Amino acid sequence: MTSKQRAEKRAQAHSLQPLFQVGKGGVSDALISQTDDALKANELIKLKALLETCPKPPKEIAREIAEKTGSEVVSVVGGSMVFYKYSEELHKKEKTKRENIIKAKRAARKSDTSNDKRYGKRN
Repeated sequence: MTSKQRAEKRAQAHSLQPLFQVGKGGVSDALISQTDDALKANELIKLKALLETCPKPPKEIAREIAEKTGSEVVSVVGGSMVFYKYSEELHKKEKTKRENIIKAKRAARKSDTSNDKRYGKRN
């Protein structure tokens, strides 16, 4: 990820609320699986490390989570950690939605032109 892409993702993540917290238990298997599911659904997520109770510094926790989920660390500021992982499923849904909208618009245009011909309208 380039620095420009990272800056863009940081800006997008600014308004996000943290989905999970890392506390005295540290990085558990449950946290990893929940984080991985959230990344598949959203691509960009924010986690919070409770600084008073965490066994490790937030940068180490972020590296560990990124390694285990196959994601990239966008930023670590204080106890806030932002992760990004490209989601193929999410992009497939968006692509099919766009294709359906285009098909509906084309169908609407065809019906409009057929009505114009029927009623003898000229452009």
